[in-house]
Amino acid sequence: MKTARRTFLIYWLPVIALCAAIVVQSNYPSPDFGPFFPLKDKVLHMAAYGILAALFYRACRVTWPGRLSPAQLLAISVCFATLFGVSDEIHQSFVAARQADAMDGVADFAGSVLGALAYMGLTSRGGRCFLSRTGRRR
Repeated sequence: MKTARRTFLIYWLPVIALCAAIVVQSNYPSPDFGPFFPLKDKVLHMAAYGILAALFYRACRVTWPGRLSPAQLLAISVCFATLFGVSDEIHQSFVAARQADAMDGVADFAGSVLGALAYMGLTSRGGRCFLSRTGRRR
């Protein structure tokens, strides 16, 4: 029981928390913070959904070790994050001061692919983990 609770808290709670933060933020007008640059909104979408896909990949990889190949984990993570992004765009179409944008969905997909690929690359190449100093898994 302790292992299941620990797995949930460490791996699945961040996924749920990020999903909740995205939904809550979608209920308010777009925040205007930081410096302005072209396509800032799309970059923020790519970052958020890239992180979501990476977190989902990480949670699935630990929860079901050896059951899914890295390619399957990649596909599932990208599908989850992209579908969540599309559902959030639909949600925004019903919120005052917000609007649905198909290009946001494209940015969500692109970010999902990049995030999941980045996490897969950091953890799956030849059994080496590039996050550790020795290059070996911890």
